[in-house]
Amino acid sequence: MATGLRFGPIGEQSAHVCVDMQGLFRGGSPWAMAWFDRVMPNVRALVSHAPARTFFTRFIPPNEPLEAGGAWSRYYSKWPEMTLDRLDRKLVDVVPELAAYAPPAKMIDKYVYSPWFSGELVASLKTSRINTLIISGGETDVCVLATVMGAIDIGYRVVIVTDAVCSSSDPAHDAMQLFYGQRLSQQVETAETEEILGGWRV
Repeated sequence: MATGLRFGPIGEQSAHVCVDMQGLFRGGSPWAMAWFDRVMPNVRALVSHAPARTFFTRFIPPNEPLEAGGAWSRYYSKWPEMTLDRLDRKLVDVVPELAAYAPPAKMIDKYVYSPWFSGELVASLKTSRINTLIISGGETDVCVLATVMGAIDIGYRVVIVTDAVCSSSDPAHDAMQLFYGQRLSQQVETAETEEILGGWRV
């Protein structure tokens, strides 16, 4: 599997999409990602490198399961404690060590896995004439995947930061790293934080 910035340095028409680094997915939460704190230094290094070109996505649950509609109602019926009526709403926020960079970093709220559904993110990226996305956060196999696939469909150059993404499932995380690096090798580059920071012009 080829890794690294195979298509050259990352230019100034780039942005960092930091996916769902919220309290919802940390610590003792039912949705906690075990590697959340392990990848945090790398995520923070990426954010601090170009905070004005960082977009934080936030996954927002409904007030109660039936409000979600369709199969989402069944999903939240399994985790009713993760709905806004029962949840500590501070957990919806991006964690403090990253939220300190916003502004200038921007927040994009979403109610499904994909950040592209509402159109807000793509509109912001078009305004800034962005053509390259650096992607970090979680989960590697769910919301990061949805972010990557939508970005590919739109035509962005996509760079996944392999040591700045995480999941609640190690086997799924490992499988997705192979998927990104092999199956999507002409549309996705996978590289570690150090290489990306060294090749990213701001």
